[in-house]
Amino acid sequence: MKKIILLSAYLLIAFAGFSQPNTKPDSIPSYIRNNTIPAFVTYKAPDSTRFTEENIHKGKPVLLMIFSPDCGHCQHVTEEILKDIRHFKNDRIVMITWLPFSDMMSFYKNYKIANYPQITMAWDPKFFFLPYYHVQSYPKLIVYNKKGKFVKEFQGNLQLEDVWQTIDQK
Repeated sequence: MKKIILLSAYLLIAFAGFSQPNTKPDSIPSYIRNNTIPAFVTYKAPDSTRFTEENIHKGKPVLLMIFSPDCGHCQHVTEEILKDIRHFKNDRIVMITWLPFSDMMSFYKNYKIANYPQITMAWDPKFFFLPYYHVQSYPKLIVYNKKGKFVKEFQGNLQLEDVWQTIDQK
């Protein structure tokens, strides 16, 4: 009898825990809650000039790509973007890394990013983007519409076609 009472009490406590809402208002990431491109300061390639959210042209969809220059998935996604750059001809791509500026510049030169005016590559020495966007794997892509409002995020192993479709929704 004691076993049945203990089991019943355990199940009652377990069910009460599962009946709670899955997300608390404060557990929604700030980049989704704020819904706009945040204020930030980075330094862009090739000359390390200051680059902020104010430098992003308004009226164009924006694809933020948080990446690591030595990440195989990041390299693959970059190759795919460059191969089909026509899908991004009316968009703005901002690639951001926290790793040393010299690593970023090697990546920049290797992929000839200077040949693509719609792409800006920037260095985040203050590590703002990793915690803000809750980066858990690379690359992390965040799409904002032409009004600067959050649309969708992609992380890790992704299909670029899904990104194109999201950007095309504008």
